[in-house]
Amino acid sequence: MAEEQTPKIQQVRQSEDRFLASDLFESGGRQLPRANGTGTYVEPSREIPIYHNCDVLVVGGGPAGTAAAWAAAQAGADVVLMERYNHLGGLSTGGLVIWIDRMTDWTGRQVIQGFAVDVFDRMPGEGYQGPPRADWGSNDPRKASYWGQRTAASHGIVNWSPTLDPERLKLISQEMLLEKGVRLVFHSWAAVPIVADGAVKGVVFESKGGRQALMAKVVVDTTGDGDIFARAGAEFDTDIEEGDVHHSANTAFMLGGVDMDRWLAFRANDPDQYAQFAALGRERLGFFQPPYVSWRNDIALFLGPRQSGLSALDVDDQTELEIRSHRFMQTHCEFFLAHAPGFEGAYMLQSAPQLGVRHTRRLGGVSKVLRSQWADGLALPDEIGVSPSVSLKYPVISVPYGALVPRRLDGLLAGGRHISCDANSHGFMREIPQCWLTGQAAGAAAALAVGAGVQPRAVDIKALQKELRRQGVFLHDQPAQDALVDAAQATAG
Repeated sequence: MAEEQTPKIQQVRQSEDRFLASDLFESGGRQLPRANGTGTYVEPSREIPIYHNCDVLVVGGGPAGTAAAWAAAQAGADVVLMERYNHLGGLSTGGLVIWIDRMTDWTGRQVIQGFAVDVFDRMPGEGYQGPPRADWGSNDPRKASYWGQRTAASHGIVNWSPTLDPERLKLISQEMLLEKGVRLVFHSWAAVPIVADGAVKGVVFESKGGRQALMAKVVVDTTGDGDIFARAGAEFDTDIEEGDVHHSANTAFMLGGVDMDRWLAFRANDPDQYAQFAALGRERLGFFQPPYVSWRNDIALFLGPRQSGLSALDVDDQTELEIRSHRFMQTHCEFFLAHAPGFEGAYMLQSAPQLGVRHTRRLGGVSKVLRSQWADGLALPDEIGVSPSVSLKYPVISVPYGALVPRRLDGLLAGGRHISCDANSHGFMREIPQCWLTGQAAGAAAALAVGAGVQPRAVDIKALQKELRRQGVFLHDQPAQDALVDAAQATAG
């Protein structure tokens, strides 16, 4: 076994173009050797049974997949959602990414709506922590300071970005889909897309029942890593921004038995002592990861340490990430227990059952969310949602339908963190609210494609925007949007 070496810390410059900045590190040693396999094995040909036929198959039950299945069913489709774990919500539940990032613009207007609103309408008060609606958009220094310590204010403005109970979200997500008649298929891994005549027709999946096929008129890839579209031959991008946290990975964890109010008071009121504490952490642990609040005062959330240089598409690297992350949980617990105010009774509560992956592949789509368009503030003709911008100097960002559509592959749409965008825009388009946004649009579009008997790329944009508005999605002004669509269609014609 390779000996663990001191992690190499990479300082990341704080920038208003980023939601989150932190230390990244790349450790020099590995915990296990690489596999020793060589050669190939020829799998014998065989017939496999068809498990089910449906209109829309959603592969992956994370934030985007849950929203996609809900939206497709809302639009009248017969929907199946396939998920490899035993729950819905993906990183927002099983990944313990329980901090739901900003859903409001800088005025306090909620721009990520639809599925996101329905989720929190069902969430009991004890299931989340976040600022009251009256404070969204407030620049009152006291409110901004209070909520800034609780991940719900940035650039001096309070925003709607709550933390929530992951078990509540699992149950709410499940019930939302069952109410709409969605067929859930848990404990199943979609392994191979079924492709014919340049279009995806379904998937071959593995479960305890063996190898089976599930056929669909449209498949929505919400795996987060583009597993289905990549294996089906669609183009994709993998470039990253070096030094940015958005390509790192780790397993999140929670510590119980803490007093987060006391910790936050120490961090805010004793900056010199806090700086010494952080320096001691880097000295003892090789890195420093401060805790975030959760939905309860007695639970601390750790979304790091964030590790670079390892691929979430490589099984050995995934294993390496898990081994390190579980050790980090122990060493962080011991360090905070010994040195941090509010952590005198801390204990290891839970590590996430899902690896916290931020980036692997991004679809090569008909169009992209582009960094060069941030400052424009223009509503795109094929807009299917609006994202908050990353700083005060930018208006809200229009998300195009073309970012969900492969350039050439038919029968498939993408939703979630692997949609078509440049590396910089991926920093916010991967967040949970944006995954809800793009997942809902992909699901609605898939249902409309089935209903009209057309490929997803041929879906009528006006009809899609009308359906999304019916489902509560926030889009730019309808008459202006119609004029943009008409102008785009005239140009294309």
